[in-house]
Amino acid sequence: MAINRTPVLKRCRSLELEPAFLGVSKTSHRKNMRSNRKVSEYGLQLREKQKAKFIYGVQEKPFRNMYKKAERMPGLVGTNLMQLLELRLDNVIFRLGYARTRREARQVVSHKHVLVNGKIVNIPSYRVSAGDVIEIKEKSKSLTRFADIKEANKGVSVPEWLNGDAENLSGKVLEIPRREIIDVPVNETLIVELYSK
Repeated sequence: MAINRTPVLKRCRSLELEPAFLGVSKTSHRKNMRSNRKVSEYGLQLREKQKAKFIYGVQEKPFRNMYKKAERMPGLVGTNLMQLLELRLDNVIFRLGYARTRREARQVVSHKHVLVNGKIVNIPSYRVSAGDVIEIKEKSKSLTRFADIKEANKGVSVPEWLNGDAENLSGKVLEIPRREIIDVPVNETLIVELYSK
């Protein structure tokens, strides 16, 4: 599996992205030295794709496959793509506040701490559906890791398409998220333009 070892803040600077969207509380005081250079249309499209991949922690091949799946679905391709990214199990765990970052959420899932509708799922890219109940395994709830996460994520707002119970570390997918409630600074139209060339 490919691992991106670029420091998070450095990557955020190059993509002109706020670290808060990744769940990172650190901020960088450095400025991007190349910010005054004129970016081509292709450069803008590529940056949006890289931004989406970086935020959700998806590599190129799975991202391209997800785009192909979004093309086959009814509706707007860009909106479908954003919905598919949001419905990944690792992202849902992050959104519910049971991990500080999506990277940590990915680890929580792959270490078999998560149940979906009562069954263990250890695939971070697993796509959840409306009505699915997601919870942390009973045995894992007593781990200090989750006590720390609960403390760190107190007051984290859960999106309206999810219903979270922070005390019992469980939640439910109420609906497929609409594009207007997905608070990710990505212009998916540019990604569609890039892939449709």
